[in-house]
Amino acid sequence: MKVLYSLMIALTLISCQNQEKMDLNKAKQASIDSMKVEINKQKIIDSMQTEMANLEKEKAAAQKVVVVHQQNDGTATAAAPKKKGWSSAAKGAVIGAGVGAVTGAVISKKKGEGAIIGGLAGAGVGAGTGAIIDSSKK
Repeated sequence: MKVLYSLMIALTLISCQNQEKMDLNKAKQASIDSMKVEINKQKIIDSMQTEMANLEKEKAAAQKVVVVHQQNDGTATAAAPKKKGWSSAAKGAVIGAGVGAVTGAVISKKKGEGAIIGGLAGAGVGAGTGAIIDSSKK
């Protein structure tokens, strides 16, 4: 009987040790898997940052266009890149605000209030008109 009890105890200890090894292996594998996920995330972030840097370089290179005009005497001169002016929407907003403010002040009994309301309305109409002109130019 003692032999049977000893054998039962020995089997229980062996099975517990195997279970601990299996749990340890599962924990190691879970840790490895989570590291792989983090590495993949970092690779994606790095590639996105590289692409953004490339786009910025391309954008900067596109803005540095130099136009060369050749004169009749055979010499070439480099023209500076053309500066962009105000958009039609911005011009329309400023002109509309001015005209609206003057008109509102003339028409209204309360001059200041009329000028403010007229200026806001004129700016809105002028910006809308300018935006339409901008879109038709493109």
